[in-house]
Parts: sequence; C-alpha cells; structure tokens
Amino acid sequence: MSAVSRAVLRQTLPADAVVGSLSSLLGYRRYRVFSLPWLCGRMLYLGGLIGALALLSLFGTWASTGHIGFALSSAGSFLFGLLLMMFAGPSAATWVRHRGWTALAERVGVPVALVIGMAIGFTVESLVMARLEPLVMRQLAETGLLPPDQLAQAKQMGSSVSAVVVDLLMTLAMYFFLGGGIALLSYYGEAGRLAQCQLRRELAQLQERSQQRALKLGVLQAQIEPHFLFNTLASIRSLLRQDPARAEQTLDALSDHLRTTMPKLDGDMPTTTLGQQLDICASYLELMRLRLADRLSFAIEVSDSDRERPFLPLLLITLVENAVKHGIEPQPGPGHIQIQVRTAEIDGAARWEVQVVDNGAGLHEGDGSGVGLANVRAQLATHYGDRAGLQIEAQTGGGVAAKIWIAQAE
Repeated sequence: MSAVSRAVLRQTLPADAVVGSLSSLLGYRRYRVFSLPWLCGRMLYLGGLIGALALLSLFGTWASTGHIGFALSSAGSFLFGLLLMMFAGPSAATWVRHRGWTALAERVGVPVALVIGMAIGFTVESLVMARLEPLVMRQLAETGLLPPDQLAQAKQMGSSVSAVVVDLLMTLAMYFFLGGGIALLSYYGEAGRLAQCQLRRELAQLQERSQQRALKLGVLQAQIEPHFLFNTLASIRSLLRQDPARAEQTLDALSDHLRTTMPKLDGDMPTTTLGQQLDICASYLELMRLRLADRLSFAIEVSDSDRERPFLPLLLITLVENAVKHGIEPQPGPGHIQIQVRTAEIDGAARWEVQVVDNGAGLHEGDGSGVGLANVRAQLATHYGDRAGLQIEAQTGGGVAAKIWIAQAE
C-alpha cells in the first residue's frame, strides 16, 4: 500500500483530527505532520518566535554588558543553534514523506531521516560552537566581563564528566521536544486519528440513513394505512352492487395510485422531482373523489419549470392526505383542495412554496402535531436545516393551508 500522495499532503486535515487546543493559532497543525505546508508553517511560526527571542537576547545582553560585539555573537549563536535544532530533523523527515514510498517504507524512513537530520544538525552546531566558544571566551576576558580566574574555573567545570553528561542529556531532551520528537509521535498517531474521523463520519452517515428510513417508514405508515385500503375496498364492494361502473373506476383509480406510488418507495430515500410527487397526489385525489361520490374536487397549479424541481419524496402526499382526512371527510357537502406552487420573497430572501389549501372543517385542537407532519418537519430539517420549513395556518372562512417552503440558493 502506498503512502498518501503529494496532493493529499497539501490538503488540510479534518477539524476533529487536528491535535491540540492551539490549532487555531498554530495554523501549520492543520496539515499532516512532515508535509511541506506543515514544515513551511512551522518554520514561519517558530522561526519568527526564535527570531524575536534572539532580538530580546541581543538587546538584553547589550544593555547589561554595554558590548555590542559580544551581544551579537551571543544572540547569533543562540539563533543559529535553535534553528538547526528545530528544522534539520523535520526537513529531512519531510523530504522522505514526499518521496511517494510505500506506507511501510515511509513509516520506517521518516524516523530514520529525522534522526539523521538531528544528528547532522547537532554535528554542525557542535562544530560551529566549538569555533565560536574560544572567541566568546576571549571577548569576555578582553572586555573584563569575566575575570581570568573565573574564566579558568568555567573551563574546568565545563570539561568535567558530569557537566558533559548533563549538557548531553539537556541537548537530547531539547532535540526531542523542539527538534521533531513530539512531531514524530503525532505522525504515528495521525493514521489512527484519521481512521477515527472516517469512522465517525461513516457512523454519522449510517445514523442519517437510519433516521431517513425511520422517517420513511413513518410516512409510509401514514401513506398506505390498512384503514385506507380497507375503506377503499369496502367502498368498491358496496359500489359493485349499486354502481358497477363507478366501482370499476374506483378500482382503476386505486390501481393507478398504487402503481404511481409504489416504485417511488424503493431505494434509500431518493430525491425525486416535484412533478412526480404531484402525480402521486393527483392519483390519490382522483381515488378519493370517486370514493366520496364527487364530494371532492381538486386543482393543481404548477408551471412546467417548477415540475422539474428536485423534491423530497412523500412529503406532499402527507399534506394532501391530512387535507382529505381532517378537512374534507368530516365536513358534509362538497369540498375543494388546491395545490399551488409559487415563488415568494420574505424579508428580502427568495423562496419557493408548495401549498395545499382546503375549504374543509378547519383546525382543531391537536391538529398540526401528528406523526405524519412530524415526519415532514424532520425530513426538511435533515435535508435543508433552517433553509426550509412547514407552516400550518387556518384559513379565513374555514379550511386549512399547509405550506412547505424552501429557501432558494443564493
């Protein structure tokens, strides 16, 4: 298996895979460890920090000693040593990670390159400091900042075994913390963090699918309830004795409705068009018109362009069923249902609306809080967030208007 490509190394990590609470400040932490953006960002941030510390050291030493030459050499050695320490190893590891080796070769090559880079940096720093130390000591002696007896004592203490061991341990610790050791630990943990992120995303997708299927099941239960089929079949049975021609029309309408509806229930909640959903509503309303002995009339107002709009399945039929069940059926006499599709502007924002209006029995206590409408609201929230909603309003003079609105993309 090959390691990640250079293109992937240039991409930022998912937010939940970034290590540390300072990621917003340390922008390079948003990239994969030992990637080129990570290295450049680290150089800019830490290099700037080291430069600022070197300037503080320069002015502090100059102010305390009054000797600019000594202050420059001291601050320069400080700056050079830290820069080598911080960037020699990570630069070598970054070079390896951009070779496109296999994952196994990279995971072996990165720490080897890091150690080699650290060793080169340490060697160069030691050689340079070995050349600079006598010059610094001579400057100290010439300027009188360090008396000869203290100078000799400092040399003797610096050459002792304990001092060498302590200096070596401190150097190794600093190289580990500043020279790439911590970054190496983050590099090895990176794959695990990304795998956890991927697992969380997949789990969220599974939960969303599960929620969608649960919503779909709830809508289906409202769509083809047993009492709907039983009542329709009972009406057909009664009509067979009284009006065989109407019974045949009702049976044909039921078949058309089921044929129109059932194929739309396959799959994982596909996005259909508004026209397809209106066809389902039209077949249902025609069936109910025959069942109610022409007490029901209906009209659909929609343009050809609006019929092609994407629209979630099974939302509109829920509103139509509610209009028939709670508006038209309980009221004696004729009733009318109108489906309107239009574009509106609310508070300067454009949105399009699908409205189901009936002139039936009107709103009663508890209306608007059923399972079917709860499913409609939940599906709109899942797919559109706060860019869509459902409104149920009583009509002046009787009846109810149920409206689905969806904000248009800017």
